[in-house]
Amino acid sequence: MTEKLLLHGGAIQQAGAVRQKGEQRRTASDFMQMEQDRGISISATAMSFDFGDHKINVLDTPGHQDFSEDTYRALAAADNALMLVDAAKGLEPQTRKLFEVCRMRGLPIFSFCNKMDRPALAPMEIMDQIEKEFGLETHPIVWPIGDGD
Repeated sequence: MTEKLLLHGGAIQQAGAVRQKGEQRRTASDFMQMEQDRGISISATAMSFDFGDHKINVLDTPGHQDFSEDTYRALAAADNALMLVDAAKGLEPQTRKLFEVCRMRGLPIFSFCNKMDRPALAPMEIMDQIEKEFGLETHPIVWPIGDGD
Protein backbone atom coordinates (compact mmCIF):
# COMPACT_ATOMS: atom_id res chain seq x y z
CA MET A 1 0.00 0.00 0.00
CA THR A 2 2.82 2.37 0.89
CA GLU A 3 4.52 1.69 -2.43
CA LYS A 4 1.37 2.52 -4.39
CA LEU A 5 0.86 5.78 -2.46
CA LEU A 6 4.46 6.77 -3.20
CA LEU A 7 4.17 5.72 -6.85
CA HIS A 8 0.97 7.63 -7.53
CA GLY A 9 2.29 10.59 -5.53
CA GLY A 10 5.32 10.76 -7.81
CA ALA A 11 7.87 9.98 -5.08
CA ILE A 12 9.11 6.77 -6.75
CA GLN A 13 9.16 5.59 -10.37
CA GLN A 14 8.44 1.89 -9.80
CA ALA A 15 6.52 0.26 -6.97
CA GLY A 16 8.19 -2.71 -5.34
CA ALA A 17 6.26 -5.62 -3.92
CA VAL A 18 7.03 -7.90 -1.02
CA ARG A 19 6.21 -11.06 -2.98
CA GLN A 20 8.11 -10.18 -6.18
CA LYS A 21 11.59 -11.32 -7.19
CA GLY A 22 14.79 -9.39 -7.79
CA GLU A 23 14.69 -5.60 -7.85
CA GLN A 24 10.89 -5.47 -7.75
CA ARG A 25 10.99 -7.09 -4.31
CA ARG A 26 12.76 -4.05 -2.90
CA THR A 27 10.35 -1.60 -1.35
CA ALA A 28 11.17 2.00 -0.49
CA SER A 29 10.07 1.64 3.12
CA ASP A 30 11.64 -1.75 3.86
CA PHE A 31 15.26 -0.73 3.48
CA MET A 32 16.90 -2.97 6.11
CA GLN A 33 18.29 -6.28 4.84
CA MET A 34 16.32 -8.20 7.48
CA GLU A 35 13.09 -6.57 6.28
CA GLN A 36 13.87 -7.48 2.68
CA ASP A 37 14.76 -11.06 3.62
CA ARG A 38 11.65 -11.61 5.75
CA GLY A 39 9.23 -9.63 3.58
CA ILE A 40 7.84 -7.67 6.55
CA SER A 41 8.38 -4.24 8.06
CA ILE A 42 10.41 -4.32 11.27
CA SER A 43 10.78 -0.59 11.91
CA ALA A 44 8.62 2.44 11.16
CA THR A 45 9.70 4.49 8.15
CA ALA A 46 8.72 8.08 7.34
CA MET A 47 8.42 9.17 3.71
CA SER A 48 6.86 12.22 2.11
CA PHE A 49 5.86 13.63 -1.24
CA ASP A 50 4.09 16.66 -2.65
CA PHE A 51 0.63 16.12 -4.10
CA GLY A 52 -0.77 19.27 -5.63
CA ASP A 53 -0.54 21.97 -2.98
CA HIS A 54 -0.25 19.43 -0.17
CA LYS A 55 2.68 17.72 1.55
CA ILE A 56 1.78 14.08 2.21
CA ASN A 57 3.72 12.32 4.96
CA VAL A 58 3.47 8.54 5.09
CA LEU A 59 4.49 6.54 8.15
CA ASP A 60 4.89 2.89 7.17
CA THR A 61 4.71 0.83 10.34
CA PRO A 62 5.21 -2.84 11.15
CA GLY A 63 2.04 -4.90 11.26
CA HIS A 64 3.60 -7.88 13.01
CA GLN A 65 2.98 -8.00 16.76
CA ASP A 66 6.67 -8.64 17.54
CA PHE A 67 7.48 -5.13 16.28
CA SER A 68 4.37 -3.28 17.49
CA GLU A 69 6.19 -0.83 19.81
CA ASP A 70 7.46 1.03 16.75
CA THR A 71 3.89 1.20 15.44
CA TYR A 72 2.55 2.63 18.72
CA ARG A 73 5.26 5.32 18.72
CA ALA A 74 4.53 6.24 15.09
CA LEU A 75 0.80 6.57 15.81
CA ALA A 76 1.63 9.31 18.32
CA ALA A 77 2.77 11.45 15.36
CA ALA A 78 -0.05 10.52 12.98
CA ASP A 79 -3.07 12.60 11.95
CA ASN A 80 -4.98 9.56 10.65
CA ALA A 81 -4.44 5.87 9.94
CA LEU A 82 -4.92 3.39 7.16
CA MET A 83 -5.99 0.01 8.52
CA LEU A 84 -5.05 -2.87 6.23
CA VAL A 85 -7.28 -5.91 6.62
CA ASP A 86 -6.18 -9.24 5.18
CA ALA A 87 -9.23 -10.34 3.17
CA ALA A 88 -8.52 -14.02 3.79
CA LYS A 89 -8.03 -13.72 7.56
CA GLY A 90 -10.36 -10.84 8.37
CA LEU A 91 -9.68 -8.88 11.55
CA GLU A 92 -6.57 -10.20 13.24
CA PRO A 93 -5.62 -9.66 16.93
CA GLN A 94 -2.95 -7.06 16.06
CA THR A 95 -5.43 -5.13 13.89
CA ARG A 96 -7.86 -5.04 16.81
CA LYS A 97 -5.18 -3.74 19.20
CA LEU A 98 -4.02 -1.04 16.79
CA PHE A 99 -7.60 0.03 16.12
CA GLU A 100 -8.14 0.54 19.85
CA VAL A 101 -4.98 2.68 20.03
CA CYS A 102 -6.28 4.79 17.12
CA ARG A 103 -9.70 5.09 18.77
CA MET A 104 -8.10 6.10 22.08
CA ARG A 105 -6.12 8.84 20.29
CA GLY A 106 -9.11 9.97 18.20
CA LEU A 107 -7.42 9.18 14.87
CA PRO A 108 -9.68 8.89 11.82
CA ILE A 109 -9.24 5.49 10.17
CA PHE A 110 -9.55 4.52 6.53
CA SER A 111 -9.75 0.75 6.02
CA PHE A 112 -8.45 -1.16 3.02
CA CYS A 113 -8.82 -4.89 2.37
CA ASN A 114 -5.84 -6.37 0.58
CA LYS A 115 -5.25 -9.82 -0.92
CA MET A 116 -8.69 -9.89 -2.60
CA ASP A 117 -7.05 -11.70 -5.54
CA ARG A 118 -6.69 -14.82 -3.39
CA PRO A 119 -9.30 -17.02 -1.72
CA ALA A 120 -10.86 -14.60 0.75
CA LEU A 121 -13.83 -13.81 2.93
CA ALA A 122 -16.77 -12.25 1.14
CA PRO A 123 -16.61 -8.43 1.17
CA MET A 124 -19.87 -8.26 3.15
CA GLU A 125 -18.40 -10.62 5.75
CA ILE A 126 -15.39 -8.34 6.24
CA MET A 127 -17.65 -5.29 6.50
CA ASP A 128 -19.79 -7.12 9.09
CA GLN A 129 -16.68 -7.91 11.15
CA ILE A 130 -15.61 -4.26 11.17
CA GLU A 131 -19.11 -3.04 12.06
CA LYS A 132 -19.64 -5.60 14.84
CA GLU A 133 -16.15 -5.46 16.37
CA PHE A 134 -15.64 -1.70 16.23
CA GLY A 135 -19.19 -0.37 16.26
CA LEU A 136 -18.69 1.52 12.99
CA GLU A 137 -20.76 1.94 9.87
CA THR A 138 -18.80 0.85 6.83
CA HIS A 139 -19.14 2.60 3.50
CA PRO A 140 -17.39 0.83 0.62
CA ILE A 141 -15.82 3.17 -1.90
CA VAL A 142 -14.43 0.52 -4.25
CA TRP A 143 -15.96 -2.91 -4.64
CA PRO A 144 -13.92 -5.92 -5.84
CA ILE A 145 -14.88 -7.44 -9.18
CA GLY A 146 -14.39 -10.89 -7.75
CA ASP A 147 -12.28 -12.73 -5.25
CA GLY A 148 -9.98 -15.72 -5.05
CA ASP A 149 -9.23 -17.79 -8.10
